[in-house]
Amino acid sequence: MEITSFFHHDSSTYTHLLWDKDTREAAVIDPVLDFDYKSGHTHTESADLVIAKIDELGLTLRYILETHAHADHISAAPYIKHLRGGVLGIGRHIDQVQDVFKGVYNLGDLATDGSQFDRLLSEGDTLALGKLTITVLETPGHTPACIAYQIEDAVFIGDTFFSPQAGTARVDFPGGNAHQQYQSLTKLLALPDSTQLFLCHDYPAEGEAPVPMVTVAEQKARNIYLQGGSEQDYVTRRQARDATLEMPELILPSIQVNIQAGHLPEPEDNGVSYFKIPLNQF
Repeated sequence: MEITSFFHHDSSTYTHLLWDKDTREAAVIDPVLDFDYKSGHTHTESADLVIAKIDELGLTLRYILETHAHADHISAAPYIKHLRGGVLGIGRHIDQVQDVFKGVYNLGDLATDGSQFDRLLSEGDTLALGKLTITVLETPGHTPACIAYQIEDAVFIGDTFFSPQAGTARVDFPGGNAHQQYQSLTKLLALPDSTQLFLCHDYPAEGEAPVPMVTVAEQKARNIYLQGGSEQDYVTRRQARDATLEMPELILPSIQVNIQAGHLPEPEDNGVSYFKIPLNQF
């Protein structure tokens, strides 16, 4: 397996492109659509970098995989799929996330069965990528639908761990659960110490560069939320931290798009698309 990781500075998000070096079959994990909230403009520069690398290497895109419905950026999955194909997959519990946010946004016509996606994935499901096998790990906590993708000694872990100095993902969104997250973290830490955990986000300190990957051993030794204590100690620390956090800047536009497989709202009769912003709900 070969991997190239792309860091999106505005959302501190990693997109990962991986491929079988023999068959040239590829997958993209967590692609980002650029969005300027102030002007309401979407852009595709970040996704175009991924597409350019696919073309440069002569890859065939087989899968576009989401680790969850992101709250801090809009997915570029439909854009990439339109241009280069691929099966779009997400965790099977996306229906729970859709059900919650259907009410938040009053989306009366929204199907809450995950049918907007090509493939709903469960624990132990496998995807063939050339000679490689992608295995699905369910990792709920941040959201009910969170999953990770394991290929050989690498796992693309979504919003579970961050880099050790940043800790772990928040659990205070609807459907989040700190106890479930602790169990998901424990599942990842049970993998061999040399296992490479590819991050969905990094929040480096000023002057430091973001890192796309840390090992299980590094998380065990240095993660700021996992230095001793019981599950309840972790839950208490995580919930206390979440109580101090502001909502992500792009959560309101992002969630309504990402629960619909990244599809932007349909244009209205004037040819313009509009986001819905619920007032006084959060």
